[in-house]
Amino acid sequence: MYRVLIIEDDTDIASAVANQAKSWNLEVSCVSDFRNVLSEFCAFEPHLVLLDITLPFYNGYHWCQEIRNISKVPIIFLSSAADNMNIVMAMNLGADDFIAKPFDASVLMAKVMAMLRRSYDFGTNTTFLEHREAILDTAGQTLTFHHEKISLTKNEYRILFCLMQNKGKVVSREKLMQSLWETDCFVDDNTLTVNINRLRKKLEQSNLTDFIQTKVGVGYIIV
Repeated sequence: MYRVLIIEDDTDIASAVANQAKSWNLEVSCVSDFRNVLSEFCAFEPHLVLLDITLPFYNGYHWCQEIRNISKVPIIFLSSAADNMNIVMAMNLGADDFIAKPFDASVLMAKVMAMLRRSYDFGTNTTFLEHREAILDTAGQTLTFHHEKISLTKNEYRILFCLMQNKGKVVSREKLMQSLWETDCFVDDNTLTVNINRLRKKLEQSNLTDFIQTKVGVGYIIV
């Protein structure tokens, strides 16, 4: 089932679009916290985004850029500000389509379904893990924080992936080593320590301090 995220502060419009999408057997979520749209995006992992321009706190152009920094997910703008300047700006920022309000619900859903088919019939799903605005793209194996991509080695990625998957839980050193062994890379206790230290240094250089905390004698935790 495809997932569609609706970023629209007009609750009547959001509800109407959501109901229409559900009738097409789509899973739908409407953003509720317009300060933290990216967090809701990462948590829901949508296959397509419907995005208004005029929103509380930050406009749709801002969130289009934020999403484009970490994802190629299709984005369709829905806006009454359908003059040429806004349409051109939306497309230049990474939108895939622009539909003017008021719109016909059946036409909107036909466009949504066509875009989903084009994007995913031969594609793969992408999963994101997010913490403290740091976003781990598991498809590209990259970490992004405030528009900056942080390069990770294979071992550093596997360590961070395991910790972020278990956010809020202590992960033992043994479990981390096992996750690295799954990639056919034998890692002993000393090598794990070296990798953890290098990863922490990279995170701190990007202002992600205390991102990985040590539980002495047990393991590591992201809280």
